[in-house]
Amino acid sequence: MRSQTGAAASPGAGRRRSRSGKRGRYGLKSTLPLKTAEYLMPSFHNGAVEIAYLDEGEGDPIILVHGFASSKNVNWVYPTWVSELRKNGRRVIALDNRGHGESAKLYEPAQYSIPTMAGDVLALMDHLAIPQADIMGYSMGGRMTAWLSLNEPQRLRSAILGGIGIGGLIEGTGPGENVAKALEAPALDDVSDPVGRTFRAFADQTRSDRRALAACLRGTRDLMTRGEAARIDVPVLIAVGSTDDVAGSASALGAIIPGSEVLDIPGRDHMRAVGDKVYKTGVLDFLSRRG
Repeated sequence: MRSQTGAAASPGAGRRRSRSGKRGRYGLKSTLPLKTAEYLMPSFHNGAVEIAYLDEGEGDPIILVHGFASSKNVNWVYPTWVSELRKNGRRVIALDNRGHGESAKLYEPAQYSIPTMAGDVLALMDHLAIPQADIMGYSMGGRMTAWLSLNEPQRLRSAILGGIGIGGLIEGTGPGENVAKALEAPALDDVSDPVGRTFRAFADQTRSDRRALAACLRGTRDLMTRGEAARIDVPVLIAVGSTDDVAGSASALGAIIPGSEVLDIPGRDHMRAVGDKVYKTGVLDFLSRRG
């Protein structure tokens, strides 16, 4: 990896039982009042950092890793990924990345390197005693998944890289300092950069901690070299919207990762590809062929 900052979190560091106890819907005790159970999520600690997650369904596990400025709910629950995967006989685990959703908010860029954030995924797998799983990441989550594919291949049955092509993974064409400054601006009206406005509006819509997101963006600039990508040796599906100018070319990345499959999501940009039917159908087909 190039330009890495920070160290990878120890996979099992600081584990404790989630606050949920017995696993039911969202991992909650069935004795909780309904209104409470609808909103509380289980969590665990990786070192000092609390990570929120959901754990639903039965069957082979798949772990979902959301994109920058999103959350497990926005990226995976609301677009019906969780319910679709459960219908197809999967145990579905999704986490809120540090700085996002219900997980801990941190404000130093060094706390957000890709190896460190990928370490949270490994720590969650250890916490749930999952030795190996399919992992699907979107955008920033796809970069984390690619890092895991290269550095911890024994933990992955397969990797699905959504919303991440050669630009986002290798060439560094994703959101940069313009977006960080947009997140720190007093108001959306103060942002003129079009990409910055898009991400700022999304962060406002999801009521995110914008200062934590700016730190995250500055800390997750780790890129993968072509040589590193060429050493990925797990089954890979690359799924990118055909009008996604954030991710870069899926086919160009597919030409580098040996044996990878490429799924074009027609007429979808970076934001609108997430819940697309073609994306879901392609992923379910890929997973079914994994056995």
